[in-house]
Amino acid sequence: MGLDARPATKTGWDGESFWPASDERNCVLTGITMFSVAFAAPAGAGGFGSGFSLLLPVLMIGVVYLMMIRPQQKKQKLWTQMLSDLKTGDRITTTGGIRGTIISLKDDALIMRVAPDGIKMEVVKSAIASVTTQEEGSK
Repeated sequence: MGLDARPATKTGWDGESFWPASDERNCVLTGITMFSVAFAAPAGAGGFGSGFSLLLPVLMIGVVYLMMIRPQQKKQKLWTQMLSDLKTGDRITTTGGIRGTIISLKDDALIMRVAPDGIKMEVVKSAIASVTTQEEGSK
């Protein structure tokens, strides 16, 4: 069959072949040549465009930092501050949705009392979603 392993009987509605007349090697070489010509512009011809193309990724990194990374860092800082300010008597909500009052604190955990039956539960501090102090709850 040669280089072209496709059948020669495939034709379109006008009777012309679907397959190009040249073989694939010429097509690949043409694509490589066009790619190399496109990126082989003379150094002086770039002007503003080449400087802008180098500035664009830097601007994108800055936007990603300001829109995504910085707000997440602020949120993380507030959350760690909230965990360090825990004290007995604070009303808390866990990430699982359980609400209760802190009875005692440990290094990485706490014991809380759940309201209806007074059940005591030990919870890891990292599972705390929010804290409502007694002053805020009485308002």
